[in-house]
Amino acid sequence: MASSRHELLNISSFPANPSDISAEHEIFVATTRRQSIDQPRIVFGGDRSPNVAYASVDMTVPRIHETGRIERTKGRAQADPAKHFTARSVSFYKEPSQFARAIDANVARHKDRRVLVFVHGFNNGFDDGVYRITQIVNDTKYDGTPILFSWASNARTTGYLYDKESANAARDDLEATLRMLARSKAKSIDIIAHSMGTWVTMETLRQLAIAGDRDLGGKLGNVVLASPDIDVDVFKKQMLRYGKPDKPFVVLLSDDDRALQLSTFISGDKPRVGDYSDAADLASYGVIVADLTQASSGDRLNHAKFADNPVLVQLLGDSLRTHAGLAAAEDGDFGSPMSTIGKDIGQAVGSVADIVITTPFKVLSIAAGG
Repeated sequence: MASSRHELLNISSFPANPSDISAEHEIFVATTRRQSIDQPRIVFGGDRSPNVAYASVDMTVPRIHETGRIERTKGRAQADPAKHFTARSVSFYKEPSQFARAIDANVARHKDRRVLVFVHGFNNGFDDGVYRITQIVNDTKYDGTPILFSWASNARTTGYLYDKESANAARDDLEATLRMLARSKAKSIDIIAHSMGTWVTMETLRQLAIAGDRDLGGKLGNVVLASPDIDVDVFKKQMLRYGKPDKPFVVLLSDDDRALQLSTFISGDKPRVGDYSDAADLASYGVIVADLTQASSGDRLNHAKFADNPVLVQLLGDSLRTHAGLAAAEDGDFGSPMSTIGKDIGQAVGSVADIVITTPFKVLSIAAGG
């Protein structure tokens, strides 16, 4: 969930001093949103398109950037690259084949030839998704090709049902995008999905399993489901149809997630995966569960801890770089990124913190002092 106060991708011609820029990122986009013609700074709006559109955005990150934050302008003020995340330009691809060639060219520039697909959540504008994946890639130091899959959320807190139907409508398009990436030069396809985006992702993985290609020809890498806005019973059915993953999926949940509390209310008091209290029950379906309740958040709704808590986002980066991802904990490797999460979170919140990491194989209860 993101605030609807932002709607513009702040494409800026403001002069930039190279010394003020810490990083540049080319963000590739596959979207089911309709292109905004009347308001080009919105780029893609909340209306659904019958066809997938493809684009790329050149983003810069200011040197003053703090891990876990997205420094943005207020209102419609022009971004200053020395102070804000800034879009320098947007390119559009008329044909999927053009987009595929651009992906291949970018993938070839990275040693491990990995791609990261980010699927945003409810109440997100196109701008929200672009800024978030830029922050994730930057802060995790992800060495690969970033791809935003942007489904047609209308970025309004009152649009929950519209967004849910938009998510449903995007399942085939995400499947087609993942299949395109599987045909690319990429050797590994990592997925991070957030909130309602986890619904799109799980439904797509379920479809791939039904089609007999659940691991994308062996290219499926880490699957991280952050704050899943999925009915627990539905998630169990999805996992049963998918089957236990060869590499356990990772579920990041938090009992104080206010956005999911609202979702639970809207859904008839049916628990969501993202604030479910029975981690062992979820783990039995082949996932690793990390309870982040004790971690601090830069979001008053406590709905984006995975990305806005500096320690957690760095931990996520360490885990993605291991290729085995967060699943390293299953082997009892207490030097792995997951095994040190309790200590790190304790330092982050500045007090005693407990976190329980539940795997399909064991439960690790880690206590740490700040």
